[in-house]
Amino acid sequence: MNATCRLFAGALALGVAVPAAAAAMTSALPEPETQNGITYLSGGIGRTEAQAMKEEARLYPLSMTFSANKDNEFLANVRVTIKKPSGKMVLSTLSPGPIMLIRLPAGKYVVAARANGKTYRHSVEVKAKGDTPLRFHWPHA
Repeated sequence: MNATCRLFAGALALGVAVPAAAAAMTSALPEPETQNGITYLSGGIGRTEAQAMKEEARLYPLSMTFSANKDNEFLANVRVTIKKPSGKMVLSTLSPGPIMLIRLPAGKYVVAARANGKTYRHSVEVKAKGDTPLRFHWPHA
């Protein structure tokens, strides 16, 4: 096979591999869920899914990660509630994974995360563009 044919074959293989890798990353994502008109994803169990969630975060205005102990181990099965400052409930769910992505409208919210009998709260302002990251950490879980 001459150099031109090898170059063409390599380019063709790369052209097939890149979309296939993107499709594999998308399929690694958990199914989105919706509550009160708010779409969210929860997952990040395993390296592939966690990487896919991190890449998907750019499409969600709010992203959260849950960790525990001194080694910042991922923590799953966290009860999450999001309210407007007025107290109106926006979302209440159990996050089965350590990463949660939420498509919230721009505005101010109070986010509470509960695990192992301990609740932490953060006030957050979600912007219309960009990802607002929140990290919840339980020192002793």
